[in-house]
Amino acid sequence: MIILSQPSINPIAVSLGFIHIYWYGLMYTFAFIFALYVGEKKLKKNTFMEKDDFYKLILYCIIGVVIGGRLGYFLFYDIGKLGDFLLFENGGMSFHGGLLGVIIAVFIYSIRNKKNFLRTTDFIVPLVPFGLGAGRLGNFINGELWGRVSDSYGGMIFSKAKEMDYTYAINHPKLMEIFYKYNGLPRYPSQLLELFLEGIVLFIIISVYSKKERKKGRISGLFLLCYGLFRIFIEFFREPDEQLGFLFNEISMGQLLSLPLLFVGLYLLTRNITE
Repeated sequence: MIILSQPSINPIAVSLGFIHIYWYGLMYTFAFIFALYVGEKKLKKNTFMEKDDFYKLILYCIIGVVIGGRLGYFLFYDIGKLGDFLLFENGGMSFHGGLLGVIIAVFIYSIRNKKNFLRTTDFIVPLVPFGLGAGRLGNFINGELWGRVSDSYGGMIFSKAKEMDYTYAINHPKLMEIFYKYNGLPRYPSQLLELFLEGIVLFIIISVYSKKERKKGRISGLFLLCYGLFRIFIEFFREPDEQLGFLFNEISMGQLLSLPLLFVGLYLLTRNITE
């Protein structure tokens, strides 16, 4: 059994007096910078929108992902603490909430700027996977959203999971020796698996597919389908949120929320769209 320890990285990347810049925030900053870079390159090959329209679209998306991501976290994962919505040090961000927020934001943008909604989503979808991967790297640096206990080939010790590991070991006495030996239990580094699938693999798939002109909605459909499949698979290795646990003793909230993405993605990929 190969057991590693999560690298001890200070979640604060830079401190300037009372100003602290966190790695997680930097990851989102890098993601938006990358989105601007890729988007501007796409503009040179695409007459769908002007540069000023693109900047406005990015602003709409930022607002949508922040509001939707925060609301989604509390509504889907911790509704009892909804009052902490504006306290960013409490709670987290939900991808599915952020996705809904972006969809609403793009819909409003499309109406106000007289753009086709699906063409607009097809334009921005290739910009998304890098941000997903960057966010998961931020989760790994913070030592959060770790995976389930691995009792087969090894895993990684997450210091922040020690209390949860001890409870798990009590219920599984055979693992108590490992707990005391490594001061924790080996877990799947699910953040890195998400970084690989949702960030790198999804970026390659969408980038290659979007190189050719596609019927409207096809690129968005492929993104939803692939993300849904990847997320459902990853959730088998990821520890469900402690305050929520499993739904129906079988599936996680992430899997439940990803199921509609499969159906919508398949619909967009297979329906006959008139250009």
